[in-house]
Order: sequence, then structure tokens, then C-alpha cells
Amino acid sequence: MTIARNRLYQLFKYTVYAFLAMNVYWFYVEEIAVVALQFPDGVPLASLREAFSATIDTFAWVVLLLMFELETWILEDRHFTRPVALSLHGLRALCYIAITLMFVGYIDVVTTVSETLPLVGVSDLCALPPDTWSWAVMFDDYIPITAANCATLSEAASFEYFRDLPVVMDANGKMEIVRLAWVDVINSGVWLLVVLVLEVDVRLQEHNLYEGLALTVSKMIKFVLYSILFLAAIYWGVKGDFVDFWDAFLWLVAFVFIELNVFEWRAEEHAALEAGDS
Repeated sequence: MTIARNRLYQLFKYTVYAFLAMNVYWFYVEEIAVVALQFPDGVPLASLREAFSATIDTFAWVVLLLMFELETWILEDRHFTRPVALSLHGLRALCYIAITLMFVGYIDVVTTVSETLPLVGVSDLCALPPDTWSWAVMFDDYIPITAANCATLSEAASFEYFRDLPVVMDANGKMEIVRLAWVDVINSGVWLLVVLVLEVDVRLQEHNLYEGLALTVSKMIKFVLYSILFLAAIYWGVKGDFVDFWDAFLWLVAFVFIELNVFEWRAEEHAALEAGDS
């Protein structure tokens, strides 16, 4: 019974990991639609980070998650030879560099979506040339403005557009887009703090120091951080951004598994020490 339950647990865990890997594709699909508007002549190499920030960020996080899974669950202590340890740490370092760059990219996006320009002389979307402008439904979700839909998109009498993008929005739409952009920044920054704390946890556990005050402080910090991430997920869900909500939910579940791995590792170390003492 215990073996069957453990197998189901592992199956569920790796199913969540597989869904997270699939999210790399879904973010790519979402971003490639925006790229067609932002870079009609193709994406320059220097702009890849800007064009595919969520895709690159998610890919780096998936690799980092697998590194944590290897270190906290799959690999035994005897497997941690110097080449293995250097490989794991080196790959994790590359992931941290990519994730940090994406965090800076999210801050750049806030600046971009905040710096809109007034659409002078236009009080009716139907006055725009057809099929030349797009409407910002929400953050990173744009639809072409056509003669068929122009009268249904907004009742506002004034509009704004992104400086480098033929995308129009009203004041309420801009406010929602800026808020969602800030949620991306907060979410990315908090996740960086989560993995920083988790890195400290793993290093302490490696030296059997993940006890007492260190354990208590770690739990308190992570409770606050995970609560913020949970609120971000709820916000995306309320605003109808399903891909971001689904991604945030899966990441929370995935890191619960990593936390359980660490506590299981800690329990095994305690059992080994007690067996040695007896």
C-alpha cells in the first residue's frame, strides 16, 4: 500500500513537472503573436530577451527545477562526485543568470507599457485605417482593429498607443496592463528570493545544520514569499489571464514537492545519525 501510494505521488509530481515544461511552448505561442507586431521584419539577436522573455524565463526555471530535483531527491550522497557537483552548480549558475536577466527584462516591460503616447485626433476607433492597428485586450493579448469590431472594443473618447507598437488602448486598459506588468516584476523577484532561501536550505542540510533557528527562520520567510506568489496567481486568475494563472499554480505545486524533498532528505539524515548512535 505504501509503495503504491509513493508511486502515485511520484507520478503526480513528474506530471506537474511535465506540464511546466509544456508551458514553455504555450508562452512561446503567446509571445510569437506579439513578435509579429513588434518585429515585422524579424527579431534581431539583441532583442531576443525582450521578444521571448516569458519563454526564456520559463525554460530556465524548468531546468533549475530539475537541478533541484536531482540534488534533493534523485541523486544519492555517493553520486555527488566533484564533476557531478561542478556540473550541477555550473548549470544552476547559468539558470540564475538567465532568470536575473529576465527579471531586469520585466522591469523594462513596465517602463515600456507605462510610456504610451496619446492618439491625437482620434475619438472613435472606427476612424482608424482598417487592419493597421491592434487593440490591447490585456497584457500581451492584442487583436486587429477591423471595421467589424471597432465599435465594440471601447466606449472611451480618447486613446493611447505604445511608443514602438501599433497597439491602441483606453485609459482603463492601460491601467490594467501596467498592473499586470508590475505583477510580473513582483512574481519574478519573489521567486528569486525563494530559490535564494532554498539554496541556503540545501547547503545547510548538506552539513546537517538545517535545524533550530535556521529551520524556523527559513519557514517564516518562505511562508511570506509563497503567500505573495499565491496572491499573484489569484490576481492573474481574476483578470482572466489563464496561462499566467496556470503557470503560477503549477510552480507553487512544483516547489512544494522540492520542499518535501528537502524535509524527506532531512528525515533520512536524522534516521542515519540515530542508527549510527545506536
